[in-house]
Formats: sequence, structure tokens, C-alpha cells
Amino acid sequence: MILTRLHLIDFKSIVTASCDFSPKVNCFIGLNGMGKTNMLDALHYLSFTKSHLSITDTLAVRRGQERALLEGTYQSDHGDERHLLLQIRPGARKVLKRNRKEYTRLSEHIGAFPLVIASPQDYQLILGGSEERRRFVDRQLSQQDSVYMAALAQYHRVLEQRNTLLKAPSTPSPSVLDVLDLQLEQVSPIIYDRRKRFVEQFVPLFQRYYTAISGGQEQVSLSYLSPLESTEGHIADLLRESRERDRILGHTSVGLHRDDLLMLLDGELIRRIGSEGQNKTYLLALKFAQYTLLAETNPERPLLLLDDIFDKLDAERVARIIHLVGGSDFGQIFITDTNREHLDELVGSWGRDYRLFEVVEGALHLIAEQANEAK
Repeated sequence: MILTRLHLIDFKSIVTASCDFSPKVNCFIGLNGMGKTNMLDALHYLSFTKSHLSITDTLAVRRGQERALLEGTYQSDHGDERHLLLQIRPGARKVLKRNRKEYTRLSEHIGAFPLVIASPQDYQLILGGSEERRRFVDRQLSQQDSVYMAALAQYHRVLEQRNTLLKAPSTPSPSVLDVLDLQLEQVSPIIYDRRKRFVEQFVPLFQRYYTAISGGQEQVSLSYLSPLESTEGHIADLLRESRERDRILGHTSVGLHRDDLLMLLDGELIRRIGSEGQNKTYLLALKFAQYTLLAETNPERPLLLLDDIFDKLDAERVARIIHLVGGSDFGQIFITDTNREHLDELVGSWGRDYRLFEVVEGALHLIAEQANEAK
């Protein structure tokens, strides 16, 4: 899938912006705070109906305005043109239309316009808690598996009901807990099985990309940790055994909401020993593997968004990344950077389609481009 045109009105710091994109490489150059990341976040909104930066919809609308409008025109890998219109109004339901037809449920849209983004905020995948790593897996699987997305939504709904009951001042009804536990048992094996199979497919790709970026200087590993491993995803007995403890704690102490990914560098936790360059290499290997797996399983090739990825990396790793993303394994790419030299090196090494935009106080200016002569 290719994004051919983007039009924004009152989105964050952007009053209005319209731009046509290269089918391969699109770069945004500018100082920090000028709005480069806002451009990428607009694309994330169109794919997921929410920000990558975990901000509220109120902050997505330019100060003093009632709403933001985001329009994207896409060329499908199957040849047809697809149009998205997203309206964001603080305190109101978001409205998303595809080819002028409004979605009944926004969840129906997830996966139809696949996208992978790597940004400084993603360091929490490595340095943050297990919730960040579960979200990484869940977002990937939700883009490629509607059964998984439905099972996950059901799991969290029931888990919230169970926790509310456990927090109540009165003793929870055993019969009600039995019903909730049965509902968790029905969906837990589905979630567990898909997460486990995903990690098994993901790890070889991840290790391949880490080696390609690092030059084989370090060894990395990634493994799936789940309290349900011994039961292969079945949770009923564990819930029954922990019921009294859960009542005392006021929440559900066992389940798939405790899953994690074990991230190691040379046999040690990377969050403890990794340098900034090693952390960024690990993160990019995760994202490139995510892209590759999504491209293999989704009918549409994903967009790849790279926000400020070259900082803290040595010249050799930068060169390897440029070689990787410029190859045929990746489709349309959007990159931001404050350093014009990085982007000039990047587009110069390809000699192919690219567009370079300068972003100044939320305004976009096309400053360089090259079209593929074969077209």
C-alpha cells in the first residue's frame, strides 16, 4: 500500500498542510519542535485512529479549534484507490470514513491500512514495564488476526469486571466469579497460542536484522514468558486456586495480563547493560522484524515510519540501516531527522524515488525530489 496524498487541517501545530508523496522515500527535515513527528503521527492516526504518542484526542486538535481533519489517499497493492477521512473532536466520538462510508465500529478498521513505526517513544519497549511489551505483540497480532483482536477485547472486558468485583467491599459472589472465570478460560488459550506462535516466527527475523545492523558484534535473544505456559493457556484451575488471594489483593493476580518478553543482549537483560546505540539497534531490529512479518501476513504492504532513528548510532550502523531500508524488502518509507546530512546520504545512496520536505513551525515545504525515470 502507498499513501499518495495527505491533507491536514488543525492537527496539532499544523494549521493546514497538503502534500503528495513519493511511492518509496519521504523525508521530513527540521529542528526539534517544528512538527516533523506530527506528520508521522497523522499517518498513525489514519491507520489506528489514535496517536502513537499516547496523547489524548484533545491534544490532537490545534489549540483554539473545535476539530481536526485528516485525509489520506492511498493506492492499494491491488490497484484500487482508497480514501480515508478522520474527524477528531475532543469529547466526541471520532468519525472515520473509508471511501465516504462511515465505519460502524472503529475496530473494524484495524489492519486494513497496516503501518509500523519506530520512534524514541518506543524505547519503553526495552526500558519500560511488561505492559509495553504486551502492547507491542497485541498491536502486531491485531493488525493481522481479527480472531485474536476479538479474543483480546473479550479477555480485557471480563478481566475488568472480575477486578471490579474483587475490589468491592462485600465478598464477591462465588457463582458470579465462576461465570467470569469460565469466560476467561474460553479466550485465554486462543490468546496464548497466537502469542506463542508469533514469537516463534518473530525471533529468527529479529535476530537476522540485529546482526545485519550491528555487523554481528553482539548476540541477542527474545523469548515469551507467560504464567500460563505450564497449562498451555488454560486458566480455569489457576483462577480457582488464586481466588482467595485475589480477593485479598483486590485484583486478578494470574493470567495473560502478566505475560512478558524477555529481551537479552549477550545473555544479560538489555535494559540493564545496553548502551544507547545497542538499545536503538535492538529496537530497530524489533521494528524491522515486525514489518517483515506483517508484510507476509497482511494483504497490503505496510507503511514504514522512522522517527529520528539515526541519533546515537555510529556511522557503520547508520550505513547498514540505510542499505536495509533502501532495499526491496521495504515499501514506502517516511523518515524524520534534524540532520540534513543523514537524509542526503540516504536518498543519495538510492538514486531512486524520493521527496524531501522541510518542516518549519508546522508548515511544510518541498525542497528536493527525484522521480524514478522508469515511470
